[in-house]
Amino acid sequence: MSEHIETLETAINEQFRQDALCKKIAAIPGVGVLTATAIVSAVGDGKGFKNGRQLAAWLGLVPLQHSSGGKNVLGRISKRGDSYIRTLLIHGARSVILARRHKLLPGSWLSRLLARRNKNVAAVALANKNARMLWVLLTTDKEFSPEQTVGAVYM
Repeated sequence: MSEHIETLETAINEQFRQDALCKKIAAIPGVGVLTATAIVSAVGDGKGFKNGRQLAAWLGLVPLQHSSGGKNVLGRISKRGDSYIRTLLIHGARSVILARRHKLLPGSWLSRLLARRNKNVAAVALANKNARMLWVLLTTDKEFSPEQTVGAVYM
């Protein structure tokens, strides 16, 4: 059993080393070898999605909307789409929050969110934001730059 796992890990690491897209998206904090290879194998170059929100919705990282009588109520995440990739992104976001919780800039998007919501809600919100950034990196020739993220998430 452990030999089989070792063989699979070697194959995944080899795919990561050979794929430029995997290396490019792994620059985002919280996206590692497993997440990058899973996203590239499932999404490819991202051209199948019109924008980053569509990718996030496809992964089930957007809230359900219940509208009636002019009232819009946002609920829990939809959990539609690929549960494996969604889980990888949420766990990656959770690790970023735990690693940087005391190092965040006071006015940053993530620190403000953590002041209002619990860490699991913040992890899903960060995973959603990461999915949108992944789409940009997959569909353009841009490289990840922490300084250019909206709200300076990773500063």
